[in-house]
Amino acid sequence: MKKNMRVLISGGGTGGHIFPAVSIANEIKSRYPHAEILFVGAESRMEMEKVPAAGYKIVGLPVYGFDRRNLLRNFKVLWNLLKSIAMARKVVKEFRPDIAVGVGGYASGPTLWAASHMGIPTLLQEQNGYAGVTNKLLASKAEAICVAYEGMERFFPADRIVMTGNPVRQDLFNSTLSREEAVEFFGLDASKKTILVVGGSLGARTINQSIAQHINDIKDSNVQLIWQTGKSYDADAQALLEATPCNNVKQMAFISRMDMAYKAADLVISRAGASSISELCLLEKPVILVPSPNVAEDHQTKNAEALSSRGAAVLIKDANARNELVPTALQLVEDSISLLSMSSAIATMAERNSAGRIVDIVSRIVEENE
Repeated sequence: MKKNMRVLISGGGTGGHIFPAVSIANEIKSRYPHAEILFVGAESRMEMEKVPAAGYKIVGLPVYGFDRRNLLRNFKVLWNLLKSIAMARKVVKEFRPDIAVGVGGYASGPTLWAASHMGIPTLLQEQNGYAGVTNKLLASKAEAICVAYEGMERFFPADRIVMTGNPVRQDLFNSTLSREEAVEFFGLDASKKTILVVGGSLGARTINQSIAQHINDIKDSNVQLIWQTGKSYDADAQALLEATPCNNVKQMAFISRMDMAYKAADLVISRAGASSISELCLLEKPVILVPSPNVAEDHQTKNAEALSSRGAAVLIKDANARNELVPTALQLVEDSISLLSMSSAIATMAERNSAGRIVDIVSRIVEENE
């Protein structure tokens, strides 16, 4: 196996695509310190910030999604797609990768299309139980498709599917950290039950509105909240807490120490993105899932149902969350027996060492194509 292999990794748009991509890159670097890794993302998307912060170079393409509401705008979308394909071909030609890895998101389309048409072997990593459009289009040329859910032969050639699970952020797993230390990190009371509220890397309007609507119930409870609102909802949340001061609520736009937040939490409230679910399974955290309705093919509901059907999570529909979410959470977090049952159930769904298993496949493909 060549020590200085060159790997092109493409995709992004949300943390759900970026965190697995960085985890794969980190595993490659751990095994092959001399490997060269280049990311390709979409201009103005969060990967352009997160990937360099993780220590990797990234090239941005002007690609973005089709506008289903204003069809005339799609002329520009098509122009930018063609421009992105040309740019991707140039990147592939200059970087000369041994393999191209696609994790989903706008940029992976033109990048992996260019790579496969230039004779570069490709590998796809699909995080969700319902395959994204980009990965479905790229599947016929891929040598392997790494998935996290059963039944993915509905979307991909069965002989190329490998069950690996989703790679997660390794900095979440701090075995020396105690719950008491984590709770005190947020300035809260270690003797009280703690609910962690997260809405994904970009925040979640419905979850934030649900908390706001029931802020007095939370204030009057014997429960405390760690509340990540996302940048877009930060000002509104701060104004709410100024009007209704709550000593038992720690609110912030973004939690930099998610290892602390997860360790402190007795119960988590979350969207049902694939990466978040993978983290929760590995951390054995009881969770209430509120799937986002604003995703392709309602795939977050399918993700959530995979857990709720096994007693590993509580599913509350987005449309019902404003009325049901907080009352359900306040009741559930005080029910130690239910929390323990959910923790045991979600632990059985964890796929461990996903990044390592994916890099095993990357190594095999590169070796076979030397």
